[in-house]
Amino acid sequence: MSVDRDPRSVLESYYEYVDAGETDALLELFADDIRYERPGQGAIDGIEELREFYERDRPLEDGTHEVDRMIVVDGHAAVRGRFSGVQDGDDVTFGFADHHEFEDGLIVERWSYTDRDTV
Repeated sequence: MSVDRDPRSVLESYYEYVDAGETDALLELFADDIRYERPGQGAIDGIEELREFYERDRPLEDGTHEVDRMIVVDGHAAVRGRFSGVQDGDDVTFGFADHHEFEDGLIVERWSYTDRDTV
């Protein structure tokens, strides 16, 4: 699947792929040395750790992201929205704020902030 490497298009694809569980397509949006931070949880370093997270360790499932606002400026992107889905067998809905850094059309750093302890 070909993705436009404009940050806005990459992020639109990111949320689509996450919600559809398309891990291989999702990982193509990230640099090999990706760093993903979720405050209060361990950082994810590198594409293989990211693969493990999405295939095995991510506590969220069967859900969808609804993006309310996306701001992209000079390789930096901020996204605000809501996630509705399942976590540990329970229905959940919560707000999120994500920040992404881009180089050469790929996500090189990502931070996710929510009001939940683990996501």
